[in-house]
Amino acid sequence: MSITCGIDWAEAHHDVAVLDEAGRVLQRRRIDTGAAGFSKLVSMLAEHGDDVTDVPVAIETDKNLIVVAVQAAGLTIYPINPRAVARYRERHGQSGKKFDPGDAFVLADILRTGRHQHRPLPAISDAGLAVKALARQHQEAVWALHQTIGRLRSVLLEFHPQALQAFPNLKHKAALTILAAAPTPSSG
Repeated sequence: MSITCGIDWAEAHHDVAVLDEAGRVLQRRRIDTGAAGFSKLVSMLAEHGDDVTDVPVAIETDKNLIVVAVQAAGLTIYPINPRAVARYRERHGQSGKKFDPGDAFVLADILRTGRHQHRPLPAISDAGLAVKALARQHQEAVWALHQTIGRLRSVLLEFHPQALQAFPNLKHKAALTILAAAPTPSSG
């Protein structure tokens, strides 16, 4: 029997749905985000299939611990864009309202009916995973830098606009050195 799995992930828990080839729900379950939840997921899939590695899994992200664990267990992950899931959701109901257990069903159904239209997540070596993690951390550091500079620009615009005229590039070391030495208009 061919089955598909959909996982609607969240920070505190994941909703899982397993469908057969006719679209009948074989099992729904809410699992936690840790190792115990992952074990429940694997046991759910083992109950309904001969080999869990043959079960395709759809999820709305390609970067999450559940994705890493599922892929490491040898299953094929299909990351589905959340906007695409919203369009598929409309096939199952007109309200369009997000409902996590329902989205797990929609994700599993996407693979059941249209797997050929979606790309599986490629297998990544351990070195590739390390590069991916470092690249993600670098990107988050860049975003944090831009956010901090934006906040500094807003504060300076309100309380010390001359500093912005003197230093239009707040990332420059000279700007930060001078602003540290003369943080107020009167001390400048």
